[in-house]
Amino acid sequence: MTILHHLRRNTRRIFTAAVRQDTTLYTPTPITHITPAASESLYHVSVSVSDSPHLANSYHRPGQYLQLKVPSSDKPSFLAIASPPSLAASLAEFHFLVKSVPGSTAELLCELRKGDVVELTAAMGNVCHKLGVFLGCGCIMLGNLGRCNPIRSLIESGFSADKRSDVRLYYGARNLQRMAYQDRFKAWEASGVKIIPVLSQPDKGWTGETGYVQAAFCRSKNILSPTSTGVVLCGQKQMTEEITSILTEDGVSGDKILKNF
Repeated sequence: MTILHHLRRNTRRIFTAAVRQDTTLYTPTPITHITPAASESLYHVSVSVSDSPHLANSYHRPGQYLQLKVPSSDKPSFLAIASPPSLAASLAEFHFLVKSVPGSTAELLCELRKGDVVELTAAMGNVCHKLGVFLGCGCIMLGNLGRCNPIRSLIESGFSADKRSDVRLYYGARNLQRMAYQDRFKAWEASGVKIIPVLSQPDKGWTGETGYVQAAFCRSKNILSPTSTGVVLCGQKQMTEEITSILTEDGVSGDKILKNF
């Protein structure tokens, strides 16, 4: 193969990749709700997809995500959808928990107001694409602040938690003032999920779990049947790697450990 031919092939590949990127389909959708979720720059954001049924129909499993653009930036933000697929079908809305990070598209999103228009792609991928492995299994979920969108979607989609022997959620935040979704804990527990808040810098008087979620889990693993346990990990890469190593050493199958990476 000549050098010229090699360069032509590489050029075609680069051009093709650029065309694919440029042709990503975005659909304008209005914001219907945006309010602070906690004191650590977290926001509840809802958008309407009532005029875009193809967006609503693209969301069919918990854990799926999409790309979102705001008017003042061409750089998309990747967001996991927090609401269950049933909400998209019944109310034609997507809900998100968004952390405002300085200099990011997420920060620009959190500065918008009800009625402002953003652009969305169809939902894609999903952290729970192998949800079938949980049939007949207990389930352990670990999530950090701002990364629990797939876990909320999974719980509220319903996966017969009340019929399983052991379903736990270890949910980490700095303190209770910075922990979103506390208003949903009662309903989640009623569905069969045991909620275990883990605070890294708790206020005085806190008697629950402290430190990081992986440490709290290790203190009380109590996995009675590793071969029939499924795990969902939504958090920083270090946490997911540490927990995966611990679980596989204890006999949990890698096929039953689902991650947001």
